[in-house]
Amino acid sequence: MTRRKLLLAIPLLACLPLTAANIKLFLKDGTYQLVREYKVAGDRVTYYSVERGDWEEIPLDLIDLKKTASEVKRREEAQKEEVKALAEEDKAEQDARREVQKIPQDTGVYLVSGETLTPMKAADPKVVNNKGRHLLKLASPVPLVTDKSWLEVDGLHSGNVLKESRPEFYIRLASEERFGMLRMSEHKGNRVVEKMTILPVVKEVVEEPELVETFRKQVGEGLYKIWPEKPLPAGEYAVVEYTEGKVNMQVWDFSVR
Repeated sequence: MTRRKLLLAIPLLACLPLTAANIKLFLKDGTYQLVREYKVAGDRVTYYSVERGDWEEIPLDLIDLKKTASEVKRREEAQKEEVKALAEEDKAEQDARREVQKIPQDTGVYLVSGETLTPMKAADPKVVNNKGRHLLKLASPVPLVTDKSWLEVDGLHSGNVLKESRPEFYIRLASEERFGMLRMSEHKGNRVVEKMTILPVVKEVVEEPELVETFRKQVGEGLYKIWPEKPLPAGEYAVVEYTEGKVNMQVWDFSVR
């Protein structure tokens, strides 16, 4: 390629001073000079050397302009991607702030349906004891028989029927408590939130909820978004808040049909 054709092939940006980040001005011997900017003038290339902090000059024949221009283009594309990523991050933060502002300040659970938020009514769970085992315990001379109990919600089906198999909820906590999503089973015409075993002597309560694997995202102080990792099979479920070891579970029930 002639020098004239080579010069015509140089991107316009390479013919003008480049003042952004430091640039690698590649030589044909494989080495390079780290420069702040450079420009082509006739058969010479002048550049500002980062290493020596001064303007210098070198014959054009020694410079690999094509490789240098390619490096400049790569850096420009990387900078554009960085600017785009920062813009997307800024937009995500703004969206998150708007998202938080939409959530009521009252503690509880809110169902997300598109742009609409629906407050969920908390269920009224009750503890049901295993009377048979309780009688067995009374008959035992030594307190070694464990008690079995269930935390239940009345009825076989929730009135909150959802068609979405991966529903999303916001939960605003009054204090830092455990929370999650669980699947409910059936027990004598009611829905079981969790099974409980009361150990003898120490009277320790072992809770056994059937928790669903979920994604969780904190979007504000005491405010979280929660949704299942996988589509939920048809059945009875609940979002719950609780303290481990204490029977104080709050329940917001729903059905997936």
